[in-house]
Amino acid sequence: MPKIRLATVWLAGCSGCHMSFLDLDEFLFDLAEKVDVVFSPVASDLKTYPEGVDVALVEGAVANEENLELARIVRERTSTVISFGDCAISANVPGLRNLLASPEDVLRRSYLELADDTARLPHSPGVVPELLERVLPLHAVIPVDVYLPGCPPPADRIREAIAPLLAGQRPAMEGADMLRFG
Repeated sequence: MPKIRLATVWLAGCSGCHMSFLDLDEFLFDLAEKVDVVFSPVASDLKTYPEGVDVALVEGAVANEENLELARIVRERTSTVISFGDCAISANVPGLRNLLASPEDVLRRSYLELADDTARLPHSPGVVPELLERVLPLHAVIPVDVYLPGCPPPADRIREAIAPLLAGQRPAMEGADMLRFG
């Protein structure tokens, strides 16, 4: 059986889901025998999302134009997209930004009102991605195949979701242990 082409993606989030992924400990050795990690902020240094990805774990909400573009590329090039963690599923903590009226209000509060000596707005096209009007969960911008909740999802839950995919099966996301948020 050919190896599964696995990607992990980090959008607007804290990296806690990736840290929990690394907590898979010995399962990472089993995983390494069955997958090729083709894109990941913690396991590769590729900057371009490749074609023909079998499974992608996508952490974080969609908060800016860069996140939106990457989410669309991931969907276009991936067979199974997993919404990885509470931020990807509900926008969670990054979505608190939605309580402010607009991206301009967020930038003004962050870079002017709370700044010390060098208050100025970050406007560097191509360097600082433009904020979207609202922070969105992943499924609001692309179709998602599997939801893996948790903040972060515990390593056991990640293993239970990934193991069936390695055998060509869809994971059974049932019961409190697999569906609990927070």
